[in-house]
Amino acid sequence: MPSTSLRILQDDNLTALRALPNASVELIYIDPPFNTGVTQKRTRIRTVRDADGDRTGFGGNRYRTETLASAPIYADIFDDYLAFLRPRMIEAHRVLAPTGSLFFHIDPREVHYCKVMLDEVFAQAGGAGRACFQNEIIWAYDYGARATKRWPAKHDNILWYTKDPKHYTFHLDASDRIPYMAPGLVGAEKAARGKTPTDVWWHTIVPTNGKEKTGYPTQKPLGILERIVRVHSNPGDTVLDFFAGSGTTGEAALRNGRNAILIDQNPEACAVIRKRLAKFDPAPSPNKQRPGQ
Repeated sequence: MPSTSLRILQDDNLTALRALPNASVELIYIDPPFNTGVTQKRTRIRTVRDADGDRTGFGGNRYRTETLASAPIYADIFDDYLAFLRPRMIEAHRVLAPTGSLFFHIDPREVHYCKVMLDEVFAQAGGAGRACFQNEIIWAYDYGARATKRWPAKHDNILWYTKDPKHYTFHLDASDRIPYMAPGLVGAEKAARGKTPTDVWWHTIVPTNGKEKTGYPTQKPLGILERIVRVHSNPGDTVLDFFAGSGTTGEAALRNGRNAILIDQNPEACAVIRKRLAKFDPAPSPNKQRPGQ
């Protein structure tokens, strides 16, 4: 596996993107704010043994949940959401390599507006526009609160665009495999091997007490990002995430022999990333370093 490099840039992502060279990254994944209208917070909790507690643990023991800290991370509120995104997507298209891919992670409330905007960006930038759209991936999960007046919303949308509609990196055989829903219909050999995923990805969210959990709100599972990195890039390629958050994209890249550029203007996010990825790079690039320096 080739050696890897990690750059963590604490900066406004539009400013940082404008400093990156043309066609310099092979894969972009972003999980921007979803324009939910609420302030996202990082909350730390602990559980204390309590017979009258609010949750049940191992062996049926009861525990009480205590909140240790709750601090705002970012306000997910935009007067004009697409006006915020568009210039960043124009820069993303510019820095994308000729055979590169862009993955745009959003929710069902905004996905249709964002898709039209991305069609326009890929056309206006001299590309093929709508033809560059390859898939809408549905990430489905089954965890959290349940609505009682409508079907519970338990999926996100991930839009996949390529710089070139016909020539792009796609290694399906590098994907992890998943169980057949009806293994008895395919035979023992196929059932044991499993199948490659479709455009609907069933994957749990990051568990509250799981090893992956950093405490950062909206953290995405490593399994989702590793699948994207393995299939849509090659070892030694550079993966960019300019809404880096907790750094999941960076970990997926570095674990699989790719380079990573992570951009976030929030100092707490950058601190989480540096701590999380120190095992891959004990001395990542300086906090304020600009791309190209």
